[in-house]
Amino acid sequence: MADEQKQEEPVTFRDRRKVDPETGEVRPDADANGAADTAAPAGDGEQVAGPADGEDPELEKLRAEVAERTADLQRVSAEYANYRRRADRDREQTKVDAKVSFANDLLVVLDDFERAAQHGDLTGPFKAAADKVTTVLTKLGLEPFGTEGESFDPQLHEAVQHEPAEGSGPTVTVLSTVLRRGYRISDRVLRPAMVTVQDRPEASAGGGADAGDGEPQNPA
Repeated sequence: MADEQKQEEPVTFRDRRKVDPETGEVRPDADANGAADTAAPAGDGEQVAGPADGEDPELEKLRAEVAERTADLQRVSAEYANYRRRADRDREQTKVDAKVSFANDLLVVLDDFERAAQHGDLTGPFKAAADKVTTVLTKLGLEPFGTEGESFDPQLHEAVQHEPAEGSGPTVTVLSTVLRRGYRISDRVLRPAMVTVQDRPEASAGGGADAGDGEPQNPA
């Protein structure tokens, strides 16, 4: 009897086709079911983080570390550049100091050579030796200064005697006699030139062509 009851139960068929086979149109309930199927919830109140929720904190941390390392590298590079400039400056200063120290010890020898030349004693092997010493010092950058007629400079010249100006009007102080030559290396003065000075009219001291009639011009 049980088998007969099972066979007598009606069988129900549900048409789930989205397209009506008779009209060929999409059924409205099929659109609703499809939308409901695709809009399935992601979970029990949980939301999936996406690009719209903000950047990844780990990525922001990495960017901050990169910026910090870049700043450290720039600081180290600047410190190294400053160190190289100081080292180069100190090395150049050490070279100049060594040249000055060596040349200072030979200035008295140059004075002897100059006096011997003035008396006509700088000849033969003595002159050859003097020329070699002078050549070596010239290669080191030693420069003599102080010539007659040159304008007086208190930073380069040491005046031991002064001759007053003749007449009136604008004058300039020039070297009258050089008693001892001065020397320098680069911008370092080893010793000033020992000179006597004289006040001369500006026109004659400068050698200008507009000297007038030789009469001094009174300043306005």
